[in-house]
Amino acid sequence: MTTITQNIARRTLRLVLPLAAALVLGACATPGGTGSGQSTIQPAHAAPFGTAPFSTAAMLQGAADHPPPLGLAQSGGSLGLRPIIPSGPLLALGNSNASSTTVAVASLEAPRDLWERMRRSFAMPDLETDLVRQHEQWHASRPQNLERMVLRSSKYLFHIVEEVERRGLPMEVALVPFIESAFNPQAVSPVKAAGLWQFMPATGRSFDLMQNAFRDDRRDVLASTNAALDYLERLHRMFGDWQLALAAYNWGNGNVQRAIRANRAAGLGTGYLDLRMPNETRNYVPKLQAIENLIRNPQRLGIALPTIGNHPFFDSVTLERDIDVALVAELAEVSVENFRQLNPAHDKPLIMAAGTPTILLPWDNALLFQQRLRAHQGPWATWTAWRVPEGMSVAQAAQRHDLSEARLREVNDIPRRASQLRAGTTLLVPRQDSHNADVPEHIADGGQILLGRETGSASGAAPQTRQSRVTVRAGDTLSALARRHNVSVANLRSWNNLRPNATLRTGQVLLVQQRASAASRAASAPARSGSASSRAAVPRSAQQAAQRSAPATAVRSAQANANQSKVAVR
Repeated sequence: MTTITQNIARRTLRLVLPLAAALVLGACATPGGTGSGQSTIQPAHAAPFGTAPFSTAAMLQGAADHPPPLGLAQSGGSLGLRPIIPSGPLLALGNSNASSTTVAVASLEAPRDLWERMRRSFAMPDLETDLVRQHEQWHASRPQNLERMVLRSSKYLFHIVEEVERRGLPMEVALVPFIESAFNPQAVSPVKAAGLWQFMPATGRSFDLMQNAFRDDRRDVLASTNAALDYLERLHRMFGDWQLALAAYNWGNGNVQRAIRANRAAGLGTGYLDLRMPNETRNYVPKLQAIENLIRNPQRLGIALPTIGNHPFFDSVTLERDIDVALVAELAEVSVENFRQLNPAHDKPLIMAAGTPTILLPWDNALLFQQRLRAHQGPWATWTAWRVPEGMSVAQAAQRHDLSEARLREVNDIPRRASQLRAGTTLLVPRQDSHNADVPEHIADGGQILLGRETGSASGAAPQTRQSRVTVRAGDTLSALARRHNVSVANLRSWNNLRPNATLRTGQVLLVQQRASAASRAASAPARSGSASSRAAVPRSAQQAAQRSAPATAVRSAQANANQSKVAVR
């Protein structure tokens, strides 16, 4: 339980340290000279700790009522420093016109809510176009849709704002999930992009977002946010312009680069508004600008934004062992539905500590969960992972574990049309008393559902797996090899028994397992450019680029959660 104790201590420190700092800073006073030349601090109204709240305002009022002499004061042969309290606005130093030049000073007051905090950090150049105004009016005419989207964002937005500020990025970046998914972490686009930031499967793997039988990190709030900000920073370094970086996030960096080259060759401008691009990308930045304008000045459009507090909605909890989702929900006093809203990467009844050591819970419920888990005497998990030793039917696998076939299919998302399981398939099954060990890391990170017959794929079954061997070349890394062969780093380690800190050697031979369709795509795809930021093979059309090279926007008219309109560009 050491980790739980550490989590509680960490939460306590996060709450106590700011208070302690305020007390220390507030208690500091400029010492005056004494007859003996010793400096002493004489509080005017000393009170026992806890009898009354510390009042900085009272101290400032006292200082105003009894101002000290300005400048330096001689006392007892020693110089005592006296504070100089300005009586007017701050003036620019070294300016000959200082008497008439006032410097704007940023407010030191804490923002009232998260919206005000965001307003202070918007930094991208504004777009003022008809498309922006059309998207503003679209939201203004649908206040209920806007309210639902904002309420969904309230669970995740504080964390995203914190990360954007920590990296020193413009606050507009935090608005991207409004455009991509309408802040629905379960959103899936027609081209299979998923999560708040709408990562395509291959793109997610290139940013180490695990996708297997047990979880999809493209939907993970923390992991996907980190990956999306990494990618946006990379695009900004590539183009040196945030509007072009956002266009590349939607359209693909290869397409944006080609559009820039075409305009240069024609002697045209190379800014966002100058380039020829698909309608979706042409509307992308205007949609984001419209959301920014609504946050900046909702009154102008007659909109009342729901308040979002400037404080965390959730806290992270580290798990030491496998645990049932139902037990987490029970101990934390949250519904399973609410748990999945904060942990959308998990749609299975079991959380495997080896694969996902951290879960998110509402702030107050996180502490309650840790306290109750320490006192919990029963088992943590009633499910475990089981690898099918040989090809068998779904019914046979269910019978082996005293489970109905319908329940086995439901828990493991096995489609009804599939009747056969191939050897190596990993299933969640009830945990037996004789098997209490937690699921090991290589299974938690590499579990797959392999459907079909051993002698050939059944109708609708997944393609066969093909094994190949690759030779490590100079400069190769596990991440680069994983991207090249469209597999995960964790699987590459598992197949070759590599430790997490293993170093590859030039000439080393590694085993790679791929589904036949993925292997054929990898073999036929054109070579990537030398840039490490290239997300996929160069597409042959803008449609391919939208599907392969970028996190496709899930905000489409076919998706009710997006609540966005399509505005045709003429």
